[in-house]
Amino acid sequence: MTYKGKILAVDDTPASLRLLTDLLKAEGYEVLSAISGELALHAAATHPPDLVLLDIRMPKMDGLEVCRRLKANEATRNVPVIFVSAVTEIDEKVLGFGVGAVDFVTKPYQREELMARVRAHLELHRLRNHLEEVIQERTIELQQSEQKLRQNLFDSVTALASIVEMRDPYTAGHQRRVSQLAVAIANALQLPSEQIECISLAGVVHDVGKIQVPSEILSKPGRLNPLEFGLIKEHAQNGYEILKTIDFPWPIAQIVLQHHERLDGSGYPHALKGDQILIEAKIMAVADVVESMISHRPYRPGLGIDAALEEIERNKGKLFDPMVADICIKLFREHDYVIPN
Repeated sequence: MTYKGKILAVDDTPASLRLLTDLLKAEGYEVLSAISGELALHAAATHPPDLVLLDIRMPKMDGLEVCRRLKANEATRNVPVIFVSAVTEIDEKVLGFGVGAVDFVTKPYQREELMARVRAHLELHRLRNHLEEVIQERTIELQQSEQKLRQNLFDSVTALASIVEMRDPYTAGHQRRVSQLAVAIANALQLPSEQIECISLAGVVHDVGKIQVPSEILSKPGRLNPLEFGLIKEHAQNGYEILKTIDFPWPIAQIVLQHHERLDGSGYPHALKGDQILIEAKIMAVADVVESMISHRPYRPGLGIDAALEEIERNKGKLFDPMVADICIKLFREHDYVIPN
């Protein structure tokens, strides 16, 4: 039988723990069970899992403290933690993400939803590890075909990006289309080929941090409240944290971190201004806004290319780099550029 992964299930209620354990075993996973925070930490230290499903409200040591300790331990720092809890208050969920959790499943959960999130985060974890291996291979075996290694890198990055789209069908293809538009702008700016390849890869993963945003927020049909929007805004920093330890030959993680920064300092997460922002991130910002505005979203229909270009033109020099904005507008209005489906 193919090894699917080792999961540590933690819940202080015996019936809930047994149900979760049986469910995971039925899906073919190797399961470690713990009925308390102390036992969970011992199990994780002696048999490091690939994923942890963790209750929050437990006596003596709650799930938040367990997660903190897992993240403080070198052996378990990168193991993804999903909270499975009856907690529904958004502020407690924010606390959960603050201590390092990657997702939140509310009890009572649907089997299909829980399994989908388990598969997504296990795959993300594996792909991230695979990316590191690919980069190491590229460094150690430079004598091999550079083109083959770059294709392997691109394929791995593309697979990583697809994990986000598994959780948010409304933005399926968004990262790829942003990447294509950003590359078209970079080509029109006559940037070096190495820089264009960097922009292509960064575009494909610029929203990878949304893997840590609850799916009900990503697909919410109505207006987000301030707390929910705050979680959305964390995706740039989250993406940076996912990518920063991978030794890319380009500043991929920094571009992902900066793609919502704006010239006047009104962007996030660090309110950078002007030349503090990488040119690659300035290109990504324009491409991201244009693609987002013309595409359908749960909360509104697509607004069309004319509205998107008017937004860029109205804010060039204020929010967007004027040279990048002009090039983007020219691509659509003078060269009949169309974003591929």
